[in-house]
Amino acid sequence: MEAGADFLGRLGPVLAELLPRLDERSRRLVLGAAAAAAGEGGTGKVAALTGASWQTVADGREELESGDDPPPGRVRRAGGGRKRLEEADPGLAGALEALIRDASRGDPESPLIWTTRSVKRLAGELTAAGHPCSPVTCWRMLRRGGYTLQSNSRAAEGRQHPERDAQFRYIAAQAREHLAAGQPVISVDAKKKELVGNYGRAGREWGPAGSPVVVASHDFPGRDQQHAIPYGIWDEAANAGFVNVGTDGNTAALAVESVRRWWALAGRDAYPDAARLLVTADAGGSNGYKNRAWKAGLAALAQETGLDITVCHFPPGTSKWNTIEHRLFCQITLAWRGRPLTSYDVIINTIGRVTTSTGLTAAAVLDENAYPGGREVSDQQMKDLEDRCLTRHGFHGEWNYTLLASPRPAPPPEPEPRPAPAWRCGQQALSHPALTGIGTRDLAGLAAALEIPFRAHREQRRYQRTGQPRQRAWGPGHNRKLDLTDCLLATLIRRHLNPPVPVIAALLGADRTTVSHAISRTGKILAAGIPLPPAAPPPGIPLRTLADLRGYAARHGITITGPPDPADTTPEATLTTPDTP
Repeated sequence: MEAGADFLGRLGPVLAELLPRLDERSRRLVLGAAAAAAGEGGTGKVAALTGASWQTVADGREELESGDDPPPGRVRRAGGGRKRLEEADPGLAGALEALIRDASRGDPESPLIWTTRSVKRLAGELTAAGHPCSPVTCWRMLRRGGYTLQSNSRAAEGRQHPERDAQFRYIAAQAREHLAAGQPVISVDAKKKELVGNYGRAGREWGPAGSPVVVASHDFPGRDQQHAIPYGIWDEAANAGFVNVGTDGNTAALAVESVRRWWALAGRDAYPDAARLLVTADAGGSNGYKNRAWKAGLAALAQETGLDITVCHFPPGTSKWNTIEHRLFCQITLAWRGRPLTSYDVIINTIGRVTTSTGLTAAAVLDENAYPGGREVSDQQMKDLEDRCLTRHGFHGEWNYTLLASPRPAPPPEPEPRPAPAWRCGQQALSHPALTGIGTRDLAGLAAALEIPFRAHREQRRYQRTGQPRQRAWGPGHNRKLDLTDCLLATLIRRHLNPPVPVIAALLGADRTTVSHAISRTGKILAAGIPLPPAAPPPGIPLRTLADLRGYAARHGITITGPPDPADTTPEATLTTPDTP
């Protein structure tokens, strides 16, 4: 049947209005349905009426008759449309993958290792390698391959202290204990220095379209440029911030003054019964744990306020975990977005209006005092501070310490050490084999073997004499005239050369009774089971005086120092004093 001209005439305006609103498949199906309704020759008539391709109308009619539907999300049958470029060029995907991976690994042979990996540059490299493609195709291939545009991830930590986590736990425990006792806990830090003037600020703020705030085209500070150093204090219990805006240097004096102003303007009224204050701070900067001026200033503040000020520093490299950073400073940065800090009033008023839905409040004051750097705290001042005003905690005392409100009394001056007798001869000279009869190595080994028996014998004698053990630890400060080496030298010299006891006493700068007792006790210990090394035969020369001993020593290259030569010793003086209590 011929297609009715009247039917097609009425259908034409309808199709002209409907077809532009349909997608490709719907348009094809509508054209096919119209051709079928028009009867014989309808395909050509509908194509001529609508300007569509005869094949498109025929395909629509055939698709309606077959009843085949494309998969969900498609308007064409499987296999329809132009093939993807990576299918037409099988090596394209591999070449793109190689470019990206070599540049990511840092392969020095990759053409992109030192350049930006934009899709335009990637497309150019692929085209030069014989795989022509456009930047859009390159972008689509990257997306399908699982690649995205990524920025750097600031997650790689530097060197970490082995007890970093333990210090955080210690700070948390200190904060809980102070808060439970009703004592204030504050977090302190200095915000970065801000230029005061018509300088641009990061961020955007709502305003009339096309009317941005006009600021300077650069941020270079001029001569005598004003700046602000906001030193912040965040009260953990009250969730309140206090900012002391300094106009000079970021020094320890500014840090201490900021804490002082917070206490005077806010802390004293909020905590009328406070006796202690916990301060958490970074490990470095004006309030660092190595800063002597910070400790000295806090010690003065503790005495001024009557508060014991405990300071706990965060471990090095962890300043971003300081509580004030994500409780107060971030809110100040948001309040300053897109707003030039043209004056100190703008800074003070903006900080004072900072609030959050969780109840944060803030206050700010201007501090125009001078805080020059370079203040030095001498070693003597620091020692006095450590002795009287500072108490270091048992756990990492360099990070955790307390400044006392009531300093300890000054320790008594240390007594001057008693000078050694001018007439004492050195142990090195007396250790010569010509005087002891044994080598220096044998002498050292014998002294090591005698160490424990000698000390045990001395403690036993003391217990027998006093009826109780020693009350203080044995150490270099113990007041004894002769040590083990002196006793051993006296015994060996007496055995090898047989000089009178007064002569040996003169060599050692001790009383002859003390030397006699030492020789007797050392001989008993040696006889109890410690073998003596082989000794050289005695010289067979009578050495009755110190002068005789000096002459004998001089012949062997030994210099004997001592008092003036005493008179010849009587025979009775050569007898050994009995070892009696």
